[in-house]
Amino acid sequence: MENFHELLVNRHSIRKYTDTEIPGDYVKTILEAALMAPSSKRSQPWQFVVVEEKRMLETLSHCKEAGAAPIAHCSLAIVVTADPEKGDAWIEDAAIAATYMQLQAEDLGLGSCWIQIRGRFTADGMSADEYVKENLNIPANMMVLCIVTLGYKDEERKPFNADKLLWERIHLDEWREQE
Repeated sequence: MENFHELLVNRHSIRKYTDTEIPGDYVKTILEAALMAPSSKRSQPWQFVVVEEKRMLETLSHCKEAGAAPIAHCSLAIVVTADPEKGDAWIEDAAIAATYMQLQAEDLGLGSCWIQIRGRFTADGMSADEYVKENLNIPANMMVLCIVTLGYKDEERKPFNADKLLWERIHLDEWREQE
């Protein structure tokens, strides 16, 4: 990317991927981005599970009733977990790390999609968090926030249209109702 603003304009959730494998150095760079993410009081409550095995990706694609299908077709997925005992901002900390991964992936020319896990359920009513933990042997004390899918894009998305920015949601100095 030329600059950070261009990266933001062009980054979209990608749900269709090619079969091309992601080079190891790209994966390392994406994980470095996550590990460099800021966290409250530098608590670093997050841990990540990298999943490349196709059968496990297919299994994880059933972690919630709808919206998890991209997991089955991505090159790899990174499960974002955090320990709530390490701080009350674990959700925010893990979300920032996941976002850093997505921005780094875009910069490398890869697509990504955030698959929400926290607060979601399988088609059978099981907590998506518990489903993912059971399948990946994640300790009970860890909470699963999301799964970030990654891969080479197999769909084209138009850049974000700045004309559609909701400037009415910006308030200067104090909250003012918009007319």
